[in-house]
Amino acid sequence: MRTPLSTYRLQIRPSFTLHDAAALVPYLADLGVDWVYLSPILTAEEGSDHGYDVVDPSAVDPARGGADGLKALSEAAHAAGMGVLVDIVPNHMGVATPARNKWWWSVLEHGRGSRYAEAFDIDWEAGGGKLRLPVLGDGDNELEQLKLVNGELHYYENRYPVAPGTARDGDSAQEVHARQHYELVNWRRADSELNYRRFFGVNTLAGIRVEEPWVFDEAHAEIRRWFDESLVDGLRIDHPDGLADPKGYLARLRELTGGAYILVEKILEPGESLPRDWETEGTTGYDALADVDRLFTDPAGEETLTALVPTEPYADMIHGTKRGIADQLLNSEVQRLVRLLPADSGLDPATAADALAELLACFPVYRSYLPEGSEYLTDAVVAATVRRPDLAGALHILHRLLNPLPAGETSTVPLADLGELAVRFQQTSGMVMAKGVEDTAFYRYSRLTSLNEVGADPAHFAVTPFELHARLLRRQLEQPAAMTALTTHDTKRSEDTRARISVLSEIPDEWAAAFGKLQALAPMGDEPMANLLWQAVIGAWPLSRDRAHAYAEKASREASASTTWTAPDAAFEARMHAAIDAAFDDAEVNTLVTSLVERIRTAGYSNSLSAKLLQLTMPGVPDVYQGTEFWDRSLVDPDNRREVDFQRRRDVAASFAGTGAPEVDEDAAAKLLITTRALQLKRGRPELFSGYVPVTAEGPAARHLFGFDRGGAVTLVTRLPVGLQVQGGWQETGVLLPAGTYRDVITGTTHTSDGRVAVADLFGSYPVALLVREDGE
Repeated sequence: MRTPLSTYRLQIRPSFTLHDAAALVPYLADLGVDWVYLSPILTAEEGSDHGYDVVDPSAVDPARGGADGLKALSEAAHAAGMGVLVDIVPNHMGVATPARNKWWWSVLEHGRGSRYAEAFDIDWEAGGGKLRLPVLGDGDNELEQLKLVNGELHYYENRYPVAPGTARDGDSAQEVHARQHYELVNWRRADSELNYRRFFGVNTLAGIRVEEPWVFDEAHAEIRRWFDESLVDGLRIDHPDGLADPKGYLARLRELTGGAYILVEKILEPGESLPRDWETEGTTGYDALADVDRLFTDPAGEETLTALVPTEPYADMIHGTKRGIADQLLNSEVQRLVRLLPADSGLDPATAADALAELLACFPVYRSYLPEGSEYLTDAVVAATVRRPDLAGALHILHRLLNPLPAGETSTVPLADLGELAVRFQQTSGMVMAKGVEDTAFYRYSRLTSLNEVGADPAHFAVTPFELHARLLRRQLEQPAAMTALTTHDTKRSEDTRARISVLSEIPDEWAAAFGKLQALAPMGDEPMANLLWQAVIGAWPLSRDRAHAYAEKASREASASTTWTAPDAAFEARMHAAIDAAFDDAEVNTLVTSLVERIRTAGYSNSLSAKLLQLTMPGVPDVYQGTEFWDRSLVDPDNRREVDFQRRRDVAASFAGTGAPEVDEDAAAKLLITTRALQLKRGRPELFSGYVPVTAEGPAARHLFGFDRGGAVTLVTRLPVGLQVQGGWQETGVLLPAGTYRDVITGTTHTSDGRVAVADLFGSYPVALLVREDGE
């Protein structure tokens, strides 16, 4: 198996095609990147900017460069000695435009008679034999807007097929609609009456059943070609938790690819491990991101920041948000579980729905993979029983029904032996977790929002150097080829935004005072949301007014506390947008924002550079998300998919030859230099990154240094820079290194150790150093 030393994620879309990516390969090679990492490239919905809404898995998207573009990129990358990693989407397909998806169109036209009916998770009986499509608006007579046009039913710009023999001369569009295998219904009915599995709460992404061999084969025929023709070297698997059988899917995929490198976008909760029998090299790195961020969070700030905006304990909050999702947005999934209960279960539908929703709300991880992970189901039953003792009997019955396997069973278990109820419950628990935690609670729990990232627990405030060393050593031993990340297309805030926000943990009293003034000058009427939005503004400043307003609208509606997507509160949103405008227009508010940014700017730089070097050199395969070799202070998507000025990056990289270390300032040259030198060293001398030994410091500021030796490459970074400055800098602090001569590959300077090197000398230019021994052993 060929394994990458590093990757660089590119968002492939109509405005940046595979041909554009091919032209970028020389720059990426100079940067030191080992593999190019592509967002989904199969044919997606027209105009899709992300590619996760695949409508035709049989071809590379022509709008993204097509087959010729993939060949051009592959040839360019391979000629440069680089590999190609591609993101694929096995869980769902895009169905927003039925005519563009022949699978979906066939099901709509022929119903259960379509050969593709088996490809989708559809509960035909629940719809009275029809597939419900939640597309109608809120008008009283929306079906009157239907028209028969050229043998199709049209609802405004939406087109739907007409089954053979169901349209006769003189029939109205409404009469023809009544004879179809589908039923157009009001969009609000989706949450409780939808009868097809979707991706989370997105009606336009329909789940597919790749556990069926022919569905897998047809959905992966083009992917198979990539490996048969040596175009692609590895795959990143989107949302495996949505699949009925992730383990079985990965085994088939490994076979299809001939044993290629495979990563999974699997969200691990703190303390959770990836199933050991999966055919994968590891996750895409959210767990690593969470660990890195917490090294730069000052535990001394926790109490003040917690008291600033009082809120319920995080565990109680996520129970409530998950329960709300199970009762509302994903209630149709809960109702389907109820319909799968055996007739002799003894549970009435209302009690069963209540108990299932409670069990989903109490599930401690995204999902289990029975027989592995049965302890999580037991934990959920116990927690649900404590919270709802009135449901104890129902929960006991569900426990038996959801885990019908013998105690201690560890052999390979066919899906059929688990039963559809157990399989679908496992698929549903991840949906509830994602929507209830990532997309709701993360927007409500605003104590320190740099901690609110996928795969992390915001209630976990910081890690000690000892804890992080232990985790990195375990990563080296158990998953050395897993990805590490700081920014992805899914992060709520990019790495440099978070790095600056984390500084607030070092100055909690100053932040509390500033927040109080902002609340008085520009009140929103929702303290937790105000705390989150002002932290976002501070973290991303300077940002355009449009970006700030777009983020505020998305964040507040996702939180679903003072306003929602489905029922916006105009009065609250007016106050919120007025507060955002005040950051630009009100002199006093603007001064507060800009002065605070200036106060934490330098410390933010330090956190950014330290986190970047740490991520690039720690155990694992580091990914650089497009553009983040410069400062990147993005917020949640689509803000983090803005165009990248690669020419500017090329120009700055070219300026490094024969020059000294650039200053740490807004030009971002310093971050590019550090990224380049780390990637080049790892690609050029991979043997220096084969182990992990902690490096220690001694002296008055020892706690502000974190370091490790990867087997010849020594990484040293600064943590908690405000506290370091307050206590007078590094003073006589030294790092303990074996006697010898070392070169900092970032700056080119050399240092001699007699067993100890002054940290102040090592960090003369930057708050980081990457050392290589120059004099042998």
